[in-house]
Amino acid sequence: MREEIRILSPTAILGYGFPQSSFDQGMKHKPDVIAVDAGSSDPGPYYLGAGKSFTDAQAVKRDLRIMLKAGIKEKIPVIIGTAGGSGANSHVDWCLEIIRDIAQEEDLHFKMAVIGAEIDQKFLRKQLDQGTISALDPGQPLTEEQLAATTRVVAQMGTEPIINALNNQADVILAGRAYDPAVFAALPMIQGFDPGLALHLGKILECAAIAAIPGSGSDCMFGILRQDSFSIFPLNPERKCTVTSVAAHTLYEKTNPYILPGPGGVLDLKECHFSQENENTVRVTGSRFITAEKYTLKLEGAKVVGYRALSIAGARDPVFISQLDTIIKGVEDRLCDNFKEVDPQSYQLMFHIYGRDGVMGDLEPTPEIKSHEIGIIIEVVADTQEMANTLISFARSTILHYGYTGRIATAGNLAFPYSPSDLQGGPVYEFSVYHLLQVEDPAELFPISWEEI
Repeated sequence: MREEIRILSPTAILGYGFPQSSFDQGMKHKPDVIAVDAGSSDPGPYYLGAGKSFTDAQAVKRDLRIMLKAGIKEKIPVIIGTAGGSGANSHVDWCLEIIRDIAQEEDLHFKMAVIGAEIDQKFLRKQLDQGTISALDPGQPLTEEQLAATTRVVAQMGTEPIINALNNQADVILAGRAYDPAVFAALPMIQGFDPGLALHLGKILECAAIAAIPGSGSDCMFGILRQDSFSIFPLNPERKCTVTSVAAHTLYEKTNPYILPGPGGVLDLKECHFSQENENTVRVTGSRFITAEKYTLKLEGAKVVGYRALSIAGARDPVFISQLDTIIKGVEDRLCDNFKEVDPQSYQLMFHIYGRDGVMGDLEPTPEIKSHEIGIIIEVVADTQEMANTLISFARSTILHYGYTGRIATAGNLAFPYSPSDLQGGPVYEFSVYHLLQVEDPAELFPISWEEI
C-alpha cells in the first residue's frame, strides 16, 4: 500500500484563474492527480435552469490549457467536477467543446471519460411515485407539479462514477454535477486511503487557496494524503496555512461543525485535530467517514418563475431619504391604482435600498440610514417580460417625480448611472428541486461516454 498520494488543486472554480508560478511550483511537488471543481450552486438557480455557465469561456480555456498540457505531459490524471458551473448536459457539452479546442490547438492526445449527471424527468416521476425522493430539511416534499415545471435536474455524484472512469484508465475526466470533494478523493480511495481523510482533504482543496492566509480562490493549493493524516499548504510564498485558517474552512458553508453530509454518508469530525506542521503547512488527523444505511444523492433543479426588469438609481437629498418609506408606499399605491386590471399575483415590485438594508433585508440589525447618499434598485418580476418592462417604467418614472413634503428640486429625485435607465433581466429561476434521492447503485445514474482525443 502506498504511503502517500499528492493532489494539486489549481483554483477554487475552473475559470477563476491562478498564477502560472503557483501552478509550476505545484508541479515540482510531483502530484499524482490534478483536480478542480468547476461549479457551484452558490450563484443561484439561473445558471442551472438556463443551461448556461457562470464562468467565462476564455477564462476556463486559459485554466484548462495549463492543466491539460501539464497533466498529459506528465501522465497525471486531470479531473474536472461540476463542468460548466452547474453540471447539466448543456454545461458538460460547453466545457467539452473547450477541451476539444485546446487539444486541437496544442496537439494533445488522451483518453477522456465524460460523466453525465442530468436526470430524466420520467425516471424522477417514477421515483416520486415509489417514495424514494425525500425533502432536504428545511424544504417541503417534492410534488409532481413542481417537477413538471422544472427545466432540468441534476444529481450530485459521489466518488463512485469517477472511480469507475479512473479504473478504466481515463487520462482526463469531465464530470457533470459532483459532490465538491469527490474529484479529489476518488484516486486516493482507489488506492486504499481512508475515505474520511480523503473527503476532508477534498473539502478543503475544492476551494484551493481560500483556506490560506491571505485567502484567495484564484491561487493553487497542494495536499498530501497519508494513511493516518493529511497535510495541506499553499503554493504561493505570499500565503500560508494556519490551524485557524484550515479549521475555519472546514466549517465553510456547513450548518453543523462536526457532521458534514454527503453522498452515501457523513464526515464525522468530532475527533478531528489540526496542528501546525511548519510555517505554512497544517496537518490534520482524526477525520472519519460514516456510511449511511441508505445511499442518497442530492437532486438540484430549477424552474422559471417570471421575468425581471430593473432600474438602478441613487439619491442624495436628505429630505427625500428621510421620507423614503412613505415615498415607496406612495409609488406602490399609484402602481396598483394605475394597473387595476393586472392581477396582483402576477407580479412583484421590490425596492432594494443600499445604504440601509440592501444586503440583509429584514435581518439588518441597524436599518437606520446614516449615510449621505443611498442606492436604489427598483425590481419587477412579472409573468411576462413585457409586463415587467411596463411596470418598471411606471415605478421608475413615478418615484423619479414623486412629490414629497419639503422637496426643492422638482426636476427629478434620482440620479441614474445608465441610459437606458430600465434594464431587461430576462427569465428568473428558483430552485424547485432540492431533494434527496435514494439509490441502490451510486453510479447507475451517471453514464460514462468515452472519447479518444
